[in-house]
Amino acid sequence: MREYAPDAIRNIALVGHGSCGKTSLAEAMLFSAGEINRMGKVEEGNTRSDYTQDEKERQISLNVTVLQAHWKDVKVNILDTPGYPDFVGEVKAGLRVADNFVVVLSAVEGIGVGTERAWEFVEEYGLPGFFFVTQMDREYADFDKVLQAAKERFGPVVPLQFPLDGGTGFHRIVDLLKMKVLTYSPGSKERPKEEPIPSELEGRAEEMREQLVEAVAEVSEELMERYFEGELGEEELKEGIRQGVRERSIFPLLCGDGLSNIGVDRLLDVVSDYGATPVDGEVVGARDGEEVRISPEPDAPLSLLVFKTLSEPHVGELLFFRVYSGTLRSGLEVLNSSKGSTERIGQIYMMNGNERHEVGSVTTGDIGALVKLRDTHTGDTLCERGEPVVLPGIRFPEPVIQIAVSPKAKGDEEKINSGLARLHDEDPTFSFRVDPELKQTILEGMGEMHLEVIISKLKRKFGVDVNVEEPKIPYRETITIPAEGHHRHKKQTGGRGQYGEVYLKIEPLERGAGFEFVDAITGGVIPSKFIPSVEKGIREAMAGGVLAGYPVVDLKATVYDGSFHPVDSNDISFKIAGSMAFKDAFMKAKPVLLEPIYEVEVVVPEEYMGDVMGDLSGRRGKILGMEARGPFQVVRALVPLKELYRYSTTLRSMTQGRGMHTQKFSHYEQVPQEIAEKIIQEAKEAKEK
Repeated sequence: MREYAPDAIRNIALVGHGSCGKTSLAEAMLFSAGEINRMGKVEEGNTRSDYTQDEKERQISLNVTVLQAHWKDVKVNILDTPGYPDFVGEVKAGLRVADNFVVVLSAVEGIGVGTERAWEFVEEYGLPGFFFVTQMDREYADFDKVLQAAKERFGPVVPLQFPLDGGTGFHRIVDLLKMKVLTYSPGSKERPKEEPIPSELEGRAEEMREQLVEAVAEVSEELMERYFEGELGEEELKEGIRQGVRERSIFPLLCGDGLSNIGVDRLLDVVSDYGATPVDGEVVGARDGEEVRISPEPDAPLSLLVFKTLSEPHVGELLFFRVYSGTLRSGLEVLNSSKGSTERIGQIYMMNGNERHEVGSVTTGDIGALVKLRDTHTGDTLCERGEPVVLPGIRFPEPVIQIAVSPKAKGDEEKINSGLARLHDEDPTFSFRVDPELKQTILEGMGEMHLEVIISKLKRKFGVDVNVEEPKIPYRETITIPAEGHHRHKKQTGGRGQYGEVYLKIEPLERGAGFEFVDAITGGVIPSKFIPSVEKGIREAMAGGVLAGYPVVDLKATVYDGSFHPVDSNDISFKIAGSMAFKDAFMKAKPVLLEPIYEVEVVVPEEYMGDVMGDLSGRRGKILGMEARGPFQVVRALVPLKELYRYSTTLRSMTQGRGMHTQKFSHYEQVPQEIAEKIIQEAKEAKEK
């Protein structure tokens, strides 16, 4: 298999809203480049990109898939990313190792919420790139509307083309670089016929060409001077576009249709001619806490980043990586600088969807896959043993949904935990924990479908079936006023007895302050050796709760008096006395229940604002504010965790799939009285069973 120099590699990530046509475009790119003989379709489950069982069943992309096309002496690594909000972690992973983005926009739907989220990651990584308006052959396709929206939202978006006949029957594009009409034969991989621009469109073409030239002239003072001296030449125009793309002062926009393979060849041309290469950007790592520059050269010391883990049947874990410097060879012993361990490199593969080809080496800028490493996972750096360096990892988004699971078959707990741990390695946006307080296994993810896919994989890959339950809420108990308590523990059962007497006062602390214990005993009425037992008794009572069995928080307990017996007093006596005195004081201190409150951010098109705000208010939410973000509205609110169960599904239903949200823990707050009474009653009934 041919090895490409770093400057002949283009790593591009296709990003955009769900169902905007990314996978169909990726398929068309492979078809145009001769990598496949016929284009598959998402709905038929035969695309090179969406090849897993879950993707075929759901007819959407769930993973970032690595594809490769060879085009005009350039290798184009295509990272096809999901558009569904539940799988944004895959988008972030794909963009992390790309040198260019291609934002795919539907000519009908335009900018979606998924586009917005992907753009946040593009901005975070500072990537250059391109826009492609696809689905131009659909009824109601509106190129001009989408172009205008893209300019308003994303800045220096500059069209290199416009459609001659958008809508049903679309097959012609006016190309502003060639100043020709490109006439396509839909579904063919033949290059289009180049024909003169019709006279009625010459004016529009000249005007848009002039706008393109002006945008290029603004890239540098040198180009601006040449522009003022006269028309920029063809080579100057190309060099200006190339520089503008790499400096992010120009985002070229093209159009076409993936399903009918129209305009896809020109996208490959433009990416190959103007896209950033692996040697264009600055590569920075860390060594001993200090920032170091990494030379993106094949003969430099090795450094690579693992950006994706995938468990494959009959193969094991596939680790997808990108080489940032040096050359990875089979048989090398390398350092995992993220973990401080060593790994021996075995088989190396080049991936093209679900097809893999074994290779002996992968060089700077290229993307490959490894199998059978001992302790390397997503986000880890592998490097030369004598030249340790850690590359920046991937900061994945926080989970937005929780569910609880329990085994359908007794004794499957260990298999569940083992399977879930493997699935977390595969997908870091999914996490799980066995919560000892709630006595549940809690799964956290980016949405309901995300967790459905995890449970499906658990069954298919590890043979474990689970029941899905609503997670219990980690309520807390606290007090609102100071109070005093007392208990004398006296027990005589023949022989040595038990005796301990404790007086204490408790007072509330500010929220989040925790617990403070004060020993105010004077005169030895409780010997100092028994004070730790009193504190232990109080702490145990707090851990088990008094009102409804939930941990007690945010109070100060002061032991100020008591008595002891020279023979019968011991540690257990004072532990019991401390615990009972605390419970006595607690019930006098106007105790209340606290519930976790989450800060929620909802991004929706403006027409759904009223519905979303009404729904949040109905969930006992407090609206914090609203702001515009491009064509969308952002609503921020504080909502009790109890009210957020399956919220992502409700939001998508309410907004026709166009809304998304993030959530993070904010603080604890008092539960309203009528709800608290119900929770306390339920806890009592559960205890009596």
